[in-house]
Amino acid sequence: MASPAVQQPRSASSKTESYVDNKRKEDIRRANIVAARAVADAVRTSLGPKGMDKMISTASGEVIITNDGATILNKMEVLQPAAKMLVELSKSQDVVAGDGTTTVVVIAGALLKQCLSLLNNGIHPTVISDALHKASLKAVDVLTAMAVPVELSDRESLIKSASTSLNSKVVSQYSTLLAPLAVDAVLSVVDPAKPDLVDLRDVKIVKKLGGTVDDTELVKGLVFDKKVSHSAGGPTRVENAKIAVIQFQISPPKTDIEQSIVVSDYTQMDRILKEERNYILGMIKKIKATGCNVLLIQKSILRDAVTDLSLHYLAKAKILVVKDVERDEIEFITKTLNCLPIANIEHFREEKLGHADCVEEVSLGDGKIVKITGIKDMGRTTTVLVRGSNLLVIDEAERSLHDALCVVRCLVNKRFLIAGGGAPEIELSRQLGAWAKVLHGMESHCIRSFAEALEVIPYTLAENAGLNPIAIVTELRNRHAQGEINAGINVRKGQITNILEENVVQPLLVSTSAITLATECVRMILKIDDIITVRSIQQTQPI
Repeated sequence: MASPAVQQPRSASSKTESYVDNKRKEDIRRANIVAARAVADAVRTSLGPKGMDKMISTASGEVIITNDGATILNKMEVLQPAAKMLVELSKSQDVVAGDGTTTVVVIAGALLKQCLSLLNNGIHPTVISDALHKASLKAVDVLTAMAVPVELSDRESLIKSASTSLNSKVVSQYSTLLAPLAVDAVLSVVDPAKPDLVDLRDVKIVKKLGGTVDDTELVKGLVFDKKVSHSAGGPTRVENAKIAVIQFQISPPKTDIEQSIVVSDYTQMDRILKEERNYILGMIKKIKATGCNVLLIQKSILRDAVTDLSLHYLAKAKILVVKDVERDEIEFITKTLNCLPIANIEHFREEKLGHADCVEEVSLGDGKIVKITGIKDMGRTTTVLVRGSNLLVIDEAERSLHDALCVVRCLVNKRFLIAGGGAPEIELSRQLGAWAKVLHGMESHCIRSFAEALEVIPYTLAENAGLNPIAIVTELRNRHAQGEINAGINVRKGQITNILEENVVQPLLVSTSAITLATECVRMILKIDDIITVRSIQQTQPI
């Protein structure tokens, strides 16, 4: 009789131990979702062609005006760890697609809102996470089925998609100039040996203050935002140029260690100066012997790359000099000129030189630039010279151009176009809603919520354009139910039209990566149930 009496308290104690207080975990999950949604709401108003711009004032006093989601979030001081994940999400979209950085954050915010209501209904986070994963895979299939194939030879379609990307930017009025420019820039750097890969580092963007964005041009060659060093009266224009890119200094050598040499005797001083002259003259003779008449000199941190004396001798030898070329530009310059960088005067040979028809200094606005054109055997690179009336406009034009270049790069990688204007999101919402009805249990409920969350894009587009969002989204649903899969919001006309005919198109990769990355980020936030702060070693040591 004694044994059952002993067993009873044990089973009772095991029951009490199995009870775990989930209140803290729920609170942390809710706090994470609220923080992440706050970040999404911050950029939501800048979505679409009628979206608002943000003025960002940094701690250093720098002012940035932009519409680009990645730039806005990058400059924001976000402290909450879960909210930081949305900033990283925007960066990921920028790397993968280059465009759609605001869209991806807005979708993630809408999914988090739906997840919160599902959690309040008592559905387990893992169940929600698995359902979201299934829904995102299905969404990618639906988008791929909607897509229209495009060829790189179809320049018009590429320009349309680049224009759609530019239409939501500050410089949207210049989209007719910048879109063809972006298409031509990307197509000129596509390597036939690797037709699916485009390295945007081969497109160099040079910013020059003055003029307007209308003066932006594509230069088949090289542009330096520098003046020619002609303090000693050297040439400013050279035809049939032989160009050398040098990484050594044309100046007297210094001692290896910092020390001062005191010379008291005049004859010794003359001797030093004479040696300096002979040393520099010897270098310039070697340079001239190869027929080189243009020198691009890398910026030096050890000593002066050129001195007044060496500039004087170079001017006498009729050699045009561009000094202070940045180290990270050397690779681009040598690839463009199809030459080799020269690290030592002893290795200065004619076969290492690049050849061009013309190197000249051109006046632009207040300043001057150096242009190299007519390069022989030019590498697959191109340069875009961006102009603007002030630095804010130039910086935003550069960011917008980068987005347009990325859109064209997406089309080179994955040659499919899809309608814009909220059409794919509404179609996804409709098809996923229909799919949810076929499924059973919790999964069906979660996928229906995912479908509802996608309506945030057309809703926000309409809201930012000053239209009635409820009426517009209802009408849009109705049109899609009738089989018009390309019906979208035309914010210019303020009504629903066939958006493909209006030339509002975007690459398939932008939409698919936005859905996939947003779902991935939301699933990660859902799986977090505790935040543990780790103290530094100094604080944990006993006193």
